[in-house]
Amino acid sequence: MSRGGGKGPSLKDKLDGNELDLSLCDLNEVPVRELAALPKATILDLSCNNLISLPSDFCSLMHLVKLDLSKNRLQQLPLDFGRLVNLQHLDLLNNRLVTLPVSFAQLKNLKWLDLKDNPLDPVLAKVAGDCLDEKQCKQAAVKVLQHMKAIQSEQDRQRQRKLQAEREMEKKREAEQRAKEAQERELRKREKAEEKERRRREYDAQKAAKQEMEKKTKKENVQTRKPASSSRPAQPPRHRHSWSRSVLRVLLLVLLCVLCTLAACRLTELQRQPLCVSVNTLYEDVVAALQNHKTLQNMLQQNSQQ
Repeated sequence: MSRGGGKGPSLKDKLDGNELDLSLCDLNEVPVRELAALPKATILDLSCNNLISLPSDFCSLMHLVKLDLSKNRLQQLPLDFGRLVNLQHLDLLNNRLVTLPVSFAQLKNLKWLDLKDNPLDPVLAKVAGDCLDEKQCKQAAVKVLQHMKAIQSEQDRQRQRKLQAEREMEKKREAEQRAKEAQERELRKREKAEEKERRRREYDAQKAAKQEMEKKTKKENVQTRKPASSSRPAQPPRHRHSWSRSVLRVLLLVLLCVLCTLAACRLTELQRQPLCVSVNTLYEDVVAALQNHKTLQNMLQQNSQQ
């Protein structure tokens, strides 16, 4: 147990039945652990000490029925002070309290309350009133509980409105997100359709170009076949011309053979052969005939001139 001047007797030594008196002990803090070990101490007197605040685990002393915290320097009570649901008598005289925690509304068994000599909020001070006798203190308990329940209800409503606003905001964000996603899907769909239409136009253009090329090629082939067909009647003269050239080649070949034979018969040792003798004789006769023919032509020319 913390004091201003050191340790004193244990809490068990101060326990009298179900009442534990720790008043005037110069306490700076509440010995919650030792108090929790004494569940029989349902009446606790902590008045006239130097307490500035109560630890949060003080609210675990749910066995307390009567609590005296008067004439300390408490500036506030723990937020979960309402856990002391068995509390029936609460003395907070002459402290520095301005407000009470909202959980105070949960002290459903509270029958007696003294909040005098605290710098209370004006509204709370008016609700609490004076606690000059037993009746007024009981009325203070009832009125303060009603007031704190109203505050709790209002806070619950505000909390619900806030939650509702947050839910609506979340729904709005979700709706905006869905709208954005739908817009993006529509945009992708439109882009896909445009891409498909572009590819279809390219395909049609390529197909048309291919067809045009095929028509052009077909037309050129037809034009190429027409001159060929028009030249067919001239083929017989071409055949005749080829035949004449063949005959001329044969004659030239025969003449070449005759000249070769004549040269062989006149210039080589073959001239004494019977064939060559005949050839030479024939050659001399032809030459003589040609000379006579030339002499005759000269005579005729002279006569004509005369």
